[in-house]
Amino acid sequence: MAACFHPKPTINGEDDSVILFSTSSSPQGSTSPSSSSYHSPPPSLSSHHHSRTSHKLTVRNLSYTIHLKGSIPDSFLHLPQKPKPVEVLKSVSFVARSSEIVAILGPSGTGKSSLLRIISGRVNDKDFDPCSISIDDHLMMRSPDQLRKICGFVAQEDNLLPLLTVRETLIFSAKFRLKEMSSKEKEERVESLMQELGLLHVADSFVGDEENRGISGGERKRVSIGVDMIHDPPILLLDEPTSGLDSSSALQVIELLASMAKARGRTVLLSIHQPSYRILSYISKFLLLSHGSVVHNGSLELLEENIQRLGFQIPTQLNALEFAMEIMPALEASTPKLTVVEDKDSYESYPRVWSDEECNRIQQRDYDDDDKRMGNFWFFSNLLEIMFLCSRFWKIIYRTKQLFLARTMQAIVGGLGLASVYVKVRKDEEGVAERLGLFAFSLSFLLSSTVEALPIYLQERRVLMKEASRGAYKISSYMIANTIVFMPFLFAVSILFAVPVYWIVGLNPSISAFAFFTFVVWLIILMASSLVLFLSAISPDFISGNSLICTVLGSFFLFSGYFIPKDNIPKYWLFMYYVSLYRYPLDTLLTNEYWSLRNECFSWRPGNMCILSGNDVLKSRGLEKDTRWINVGIMFGFFLFYRVLCWIILARKASTTTI
Repeated sequence: MAACFHPKPTINGEDDSVILFSTSSSPQGSTSPSSSSYHSPPPSLSSHHHSRTSHKLTVRNLSYTIHLKGSIPDSFLHLPQKPKPVEVLKSVSFVARSSEIVAILGPSGTGKSSLLRIISGRVNDKDFDPCSISIDDHLMMRSPDQLRKICGFVAQEDNLLPLLTVRETLIFSAKFRLKEMSSKEKEERVESLMQELGLLHVADSFVGDEENRGISGGERKRVSIGVDMIHDPPILLLDEPTSGLDSSSALQVIELLASMAKARGRTVLLSIHQPSYRILSYISKFLLLSHGSVVHNGSLELLEENIQRLGFQIPTQLNALEFAMEIMPALEASTPKLTVVEDKDSYESYPRVWSDEECNRIQQRDYDDDDKRMGNFWFFSNLLEIMFLCSRFWKIIYRTKQLFLARTMQAIVGGLGLASVYVKVRKDEEGVAERLGLFAFSLSFLLSSTVEALPIYLQERRVLMKEASRGAYKISSYMIANTIVFMPFLFAVSILFAVPVYWIVGLNPSISAFAFFTFVVWLIILMASSLVLFLSAISPDFISGNSLICTVLGSFFLFSGYFIPKDNIPKYWLFMYYVSLYRYPLDTLLTNEYWSLRNECFSWRPGNMCILSGNDVLKSRGLEKDTRWINVGIMFGFFLFYRVLCWIILARKASTTTI
């Protein structure tokens, strides 16, 4: 029977012992005035906010090992060896309570980010130890998903949509995560949160990014915090929230977190690199890691005492943390000799051994009540998600001037330019060849015209992964909303292209043939859009994605039957003829052009003998039957197929993402 062991500590009273684990309060000090729009003095973190239930996060003997895949050759003369597992965390233990800020520090590669990601549930089920993490003395038994619902997690990167304003970003986050609130309550929650975050003065400013001017880096970090606090989580985890910020902005962020920890009774854990002297006064407890092991857990004053007991003197120009980084090997080497002490109540709630049966009998907080209630109106909830996503999609498309104008101008200029080359094509043998060339080039132009959407999809993907992994909405809702919004937009683009090409070139003058031509152009663009969406889901970046799109489209064009007839394609490549996105629309356009003109002659011999009729043109392509609607069904199938593939891939990535 599997068991998790939690031995009680022994307290040694020898003179040479050094206390490493403690829950002493941090020293309080004053800070100099800041130019921040949000500023408060260091709070007294020992007091608790009585209007909110207090929480206690306990981590006990948490270890994490990465098993590398593949093999590493020892040398040219030896066989490859299986790489050794990498121990990232080794028996990490600590307690964090409400109204406290616990800072996790240590050199690069010591497991700070890994520790936060495990506590926040961003780890695979197989790597999750259900006996190592408890909240209010209730073990997280079922899966990491339980922790994802309880803990707010702010990643180091600010994954936000740059073309939304601060207010819109928080409003959409509230709509996705506070589904049971009324619209008025959501707006009040957002206004209250913006005031708490000090963002009211930039509420209507765009978030922005490297390419689009927006709010400052510190303000953007506060927006990221707000997005993950909109549902008011009792525990907030932040991965290096001050990284990339100047000293003033970094201080503002820490001031904000300290204020929220006290006023809202939150438990705050954050990783940080070399905090300034003013930041130190806001932190309750410091967890110092080295090579995945804890070398200090307690206040700054206690760290100073420990350093002095080891025979070191802290230079006046350095604080205790900075000096601890320099003597980390000595601290780590002395750890086995040091006594481990923590609050008794953090151990009394645990027996020494948890068996599987005992774990299953533990009463857990019903943190997933929301999911049970949501099940009663699942359809209505999904419909709301789709509506909100449609609204956000439309705002982004409208504000993405490059995409909006590029698609519009590409359709108009491409259509007029192509029509000017094939003005009034004659109805003779040369005209037949020119029409075939027109259709082939139009296909190539339309299928490749959606590549400019790739960087937008790649940018949205990180936001999608973050929001979907937090349960804001389902990947299926995202895909449906994307389809609903883009279909009418792409239909308008297809009309802008089809009108000049069709009438200036002088194709089949039938109105029904023109309507069908426009419909086919729309389907071609929809297929291309689905293909790009699918390839953006599997591409790591723009360069590889662009190369992949060009390779796939080139292969489809080669095996469309335009360059190489079907009978001449090697058997091992014949499958490409059937999966080519070019083949079916090309056959459909030819059938639409010549089916009603089957009895019309395009080339005569002397003596009024017809040598090339519309029927002959169709037979040369193997089109002896009217398969237009069959081909339409196949094209629509491709459109759905690539979107379903994209949905499967994104859903899989969202379930394993660590963002």
